[in-house]
Amino acid sequence: MFSSNLNIGANRDRELLHSAETFCYKETEHGPLLIHVYDDKLDDSPEKPTILFFHGGFCDVPAITQFATQALHFMKLGFICLLAETRVSSKHQSSPVDSAEDAKELIIGLKKNAEQFGIDREKIILVGAAGGAFLALQAAMQKINTKDQAPHPVPAAVIALSAIVNTCPGSDYARKFPNSSTAKRHSPSKLIRKKLPPMLFLHGKNDRIAPLAEVISFRRWMRWKRNRCEVVEYEAADHRFFNFNMNQVLHDVAIKDMEIFLRQLGFIPNKDHDI
Repeated sequence: MFSSNLNIGANRDRELLHSAETFCYKETEHGPLLIHVYDDKLDDSPEKPTILFFHGGFCDVPAITQFATQALHFMKLGFICLLAETRVSSKHQSSPVDSAEDAKELIIGLKKNAEQFGIDREKIILVGAAGGAFLALQAAMQKINTKDQAPHPVPAAVIALSAIVNTCPGSDYARKFPNSSTAKRHSPSKLIRKKLPPMLFLHGKNDRIAPLAEVISFRRWMRWKRNRCEVVEYEAADHRFFNFNMNQVLHDVAIKDMEIFLRQLGFIPNKDHDI
């Protein structure tokens, strides 16, 4: 008979977070929201580029270690990497709008406290999967008041995996919002404008949850507004292709494609690291 106290998932998460430092960035009535920070202390660079990861699940369930292997990889390349928690409906009775507000508050807080964490506030990259990509896009596509000197949530770049870019009425995700007008107002497909950060989308051709066609349309409108937007398509790959416990080959290829994009943008430090 199997023991009811195995807690395999919890033990795995603890192991993946073992080398991370954990901080509370926001208190809620259901408990704190945390960030888990991976930083190579042997690298004493005064200001490091930073990657902030938002997990998938479309703001319904926590999956904080989804990007742990990617965080460990990019930490070795000189980045500070953070796994972010935001409110999720299963725990906080929240909506994607609440989660998006948490994400924006976190980015602003990181910029305000950049010196404390050793972060280069001009080199914060957002990485998100599915609903986490939605959160990253919400921050990146925020309109900035140029007269306001306060920090804003817009990052230097976005990498979106299996991204959800359409939450308009009629989509599978509109029902997660308080009403249809809110769903439409927050749909990334309706937020495209000029002068947005460069974006990379990594997407499986067999994704039935977030159709590739919607991302291709998003790219077309982004480029029409003269924004840099790239899409890498993966053959025979579904919605979860990049997860380390799903397909090791695609997991590694996706990391390399992320690395190529960041090198092209000049965000990877000019020093050699053993990977």
